[in-house]
Amino acid sequence: MRAGHRVACCTIERLMGELGIEGVIRGQRRRTTIPEPAVPRPPDLVNRRFTAQRPNQLWLADLTYVRTWSG
Repeated sequence: MRAGHRVACCTIERLMGELGIEGVIRGQRRRTTIPEPAVPRPPDLVNRRFTAQRPNQLWLADLTYVRTWSG
């Protein structure tokens, strides 16, 4: 409860996301990926068609950054 208003945390999170604002970040901000301009991009195997005619026909995943305990 802040300034006399009772609001759920998820509501605050959603509103801050809509407004494009963040809370204070303590410590250093982590930069997860740095693209290398000289390296060619991998081929687009789905031709940017993210629709399927039947279930389980097309699965996509982006594993650009996976945080682990080992660092």
